[in-house]
Amino acid sequence: MVFIYFILAAAITVYAAIKLSTYADVISEKSTMSGMLVGTVLLAGATSLPEVTTSVSAVLINNPDIAIGNMLGSNLFNIFILAMFDLFYRQKRLFNDASRDHLYTASLGLMLTLVTMIALIVRIDYTVLGIGIDAILIAVLYAIGIYYIGKRPQEPTAEREVEQEVGASVTDTISVKQAGVGFVIAALVIMAAGTALSITGDQIAVVTGLGSSFVGSFLIAASTSLPEAVAVFVALKLGNVNLAFGSILGSNIFNMLIIAMSDVFYQNGSILADVSASHLVTAIGITILSILVMYSVLRKEVTSKVRYALPSILVVFVYAVSSYLIFTG
Repeated sequence: MVFIYFILAAAITVYAAIKLSTYADVISEKSTMSGMLVGTVLLAGATSLPEVTTSVSAVLINNPDIAIGNMLGSNLFNIFILAMFDLFYRQKRLFNDASRDHLYTASLGLMLTLVTMIALIVRIDYTVLGIGIDAILIAVLYAIGIYYIGKRPQEPTAEREVEQEVGASVTDTISVKQAGVGFVIAALVIMAAGTALSITGDQIAVVTGLGSSFVGSFLIAASTSLPEAVAVFVALKLGNVNLAFGSILGSNIFNMLIIAMSDVFYQNGSILADVSASHLVTAIGITILSILVMYSVLRKEVTSKVRYALPSILVVFVYAVSSYLIFTG
């Protein structure tokens, strides 16, 4: 029965994410906010709500490995999503259309991942007001990075390609006010579904004997990343490439902030000092994938189809290897 509840919660998450990304597209088109900014801040934060509720709930039921595994695993899966869509839409060459402003978001994500990786290696169990010093550092770096990204002038982007008529007709009938209200409602639904995913995921870890680290890093991480996957798909169908990229990269940096949030509720010292060492594999995988994404955004346009697709192919390969190592380790 627990598997049925898990699938049901995942299905509700997917439906809410479709609505969420549609409303985000309306906001980016009909307000003064760019697609990148809406994706990096609004859509990324909303689609990361399952990670918030899942990780906090996991800490409250005394399973920190699911909390950390969920966040790191989600980041690994998010970049995998981006690579898969790039390969699927390989004729359009999505990375060529993405604004180079995404490099700042990706760089911030890489920096936060490196801090987490060092914390998992060094294991400094030092707290301030019950919060790990490493979690505080992550929160401070996140705040500084977001402030800097928000202050930067946005790079002008090319006209987007709207490949469908349905998406255009749907978004044309929605006002900014309606989109704002719908966005909040969809975000709340996603948050509730995320709590259900964490509880059922913890039960699945017990029933199957797979272990909390693997379930958190793979099963729950993939499920709570469903909003990002759906958001990217809808944004690309609407021709809003920067909304899609902003959603994934913004979600990844927001997920790192959730470590600090989770540590607030963790009562046994620094959460990163107490979790399984297997999470280090996930952090290394995220680092490699982040560098590949940054290279893909930064490089000049490539004429060869094989050379263009190579970074995304490597992302898929590294994701598969990382998942295998997490499972066996």
